[in-house]
Amino acid sequence: MALESVVPERIMQLMENGVVIPCAASVEVGKEVDLTRIAPGARIHTGCKIYGADTSMGPGCVIGEEAPVAIDNCQLGHDVRLKGGCFSGAVFLDGASMGSGAHVRAGTLIEEQAGGAHSVGLKQTIFMPYVTAGSLINFCDILMAGGTSRRNHSEIGSSYIHFNFTPHGDKATASLLGDVPRGVMLNQRPIFLGGQGGLVGPARIAYGNVIPAGTIYRKDALEPDQLLLARPVSGAPRPYCTATYRGIERLFRNNLIYIGNILALRAWYETVRLPVMRDDPYRRACCEGAHDLLSGILDERIARLDAVADNLPASIAALERARADAGPESECARQKAFVTRWPGIRERLISFSTADILPAEKEQVRQAFAARGESGYLDAVHALSAGAREAGARWLQAIVDTAAQWASREMEI
Repeated sequence: MALESVVPERIMQLMENGVVIPCAASVEVGKEVDLTRIAPGARIHTGCKIYGADTSMGPGCVIGEEAPVAIDNCQLGHDVRLKGGCFSGAVFLDGASMGSGAHVRAGTLIEEQAGGAHSVGLKQTIFMPYVTAGSLINFCDILMAGGTSRRNHSEIGSSYIHFNFTPHGDKATASLLGDVPRGVMLNQRPIFLGGQGGLVGPARIAYGNVIPAGTIYRKDALEPDQLLLARPVSGAPRPYCTATYRGIERLFRNNLIYIGNILALRAWYETVRLPVMRDDPYRRACCEGAHDLLSGILDERIARLDAVADNLPASIAALERARADAGPESECARQKAFVTRWPGIRERLISFSTADILPAEKEQVRQAFAARGESGYLDAVHALSAGAREAGARWLQAIVDTAAQWASREMEI
């Protein structure tokens, strides 16, 4: 963050432009901030700090109504409410909100009418529309979708944790709750994570699933509409080597599917969101910021797999010392395949193009959405015909499958 605030004359300029600042002497705005990107009608309360050349704030936003807020290079759409906390490198679309004590870091995208209550920590996190988090939550490296409205939404119970750091020292643990191809259509059953619980990444959870309060869940749940119960971990202490990986096949597959979903969501922004948001500078700034943020998430996920590749030689050596099964389907063989083939897979992910993937379906959903004009994003999605929804979901799923399936074939798993 910049250390200097603007001179009082610039604060007065904001107020003259229609920004509501009840106590001008208590607000800091960095000299690099473009004042024209803060909309008339936005309200900035006592003790707030606004930094970053890329910061944008739409009309109706309310900042710091409960406690001071620090914003650094964030984009806010219309009617966003950030009640207290620190927000850096994040995007908040129309109607998003966060309670006091929030700590929202880079790579976070909060879509329309999604958000959290007090003391929520997010990083590399995507909440699709309506997703709601309770209080006292640490929910990093995850994408969550599901729900059809503010009354029928995916929920994260209070005191919930996504466990995203392993004993091996890596964070190749991004979890996918729902998915992008169907999640963007806003017609899926919500996912419920009961309070005082946790999810161990990298995991995949299907729509309609419920994890009861107090449960630590460690598996994938790909069948929808299930009550997911988990046995508590128990047993006597036993030898454990933190250098040794197990289940590299699942780790790799879940990471590639997650990356495929990020590529699909980025394509959705490029094709569907951006073209109809160009006439509103604040929504346009959010869409452009989200697109760049998704590219950053892609880089992050690739970097986390790089770290796994760097760790695997030590794991392979430990498995060989332990005389693990040396056959072609062994854990050791799969890890060797990952180390050998990951550089090529990595380059293909970096250069991945969606241009030639189901162009007819892509154009069908683009035209259907564009016909709604500036009617509002949520209304436009809800108004899509069944045919346009199906075409859009097929197009986005093809992006996911292309990213994940060829890589799986490369790994022969």
